[in-house]
Amino acid sequence: MRWRPPSQAPTSLPHDSVTGSQGASGDSGVLAPPMNRMVITILSLIGLFVALYLWAHNLGLTGPIVCGVGDCATVQSSQYATIGPVPVSAMGVFGYLALMGLSFAGIQPRHRASPVIGGLMLTGAAGGVLFSAYLTYLEAAVIHAWCQYCVASAIIITLIFLATLPEVARLRGSRS
Repeated sequence: MRWRPPSQAPTSLPHDSVTGSQGASGDSGVLAPPMNRMVITILSLIGLFVALYLWAHNLGLTGPIVCGVGDCATVQSSQYATIGPVPVSAMGVFGYLALMGLSFAGIQPRHRASPVIGGLMLTGAAGGVLFSAYLTYLEAAVIHAWCQYCVASAIIITLIFLATLPEVARLRGSRS
């Protein structure tokens, strides 16, 4: 929404479906940040906390993993919990940090219409969903155990991917 002194504030403003912003065209003022990027920032923060907990467990910084549903210990101790020497949870931490950083940058006034940030978020989220789908397959078909934190992370990255879909319109708009 554009800021105006109270004496000039309109009663309603048109809504921009691509940016999620409200404002009257042709006015000088600051547009509200794209709503989808704000949602991605919050979801990435939540995903970061989930991945940090699992990484802290992998590093031995916590006691036994607390898992009310499923068998997190079996999943976290499986051969699939690392890729080489790198814990999958560490990849989650850095993935969520990257998405959070991009989305936070994308809500700043000078980057709100950036197709580069949108494209990177869309690509990162799509990669995260594919990797998460692979890990979920491993839980179901190979490990035969479920980790509630892994499932939560899969849901979070899927929601982030869905929140990046408005970026497709920004990418198409930048090519016009």
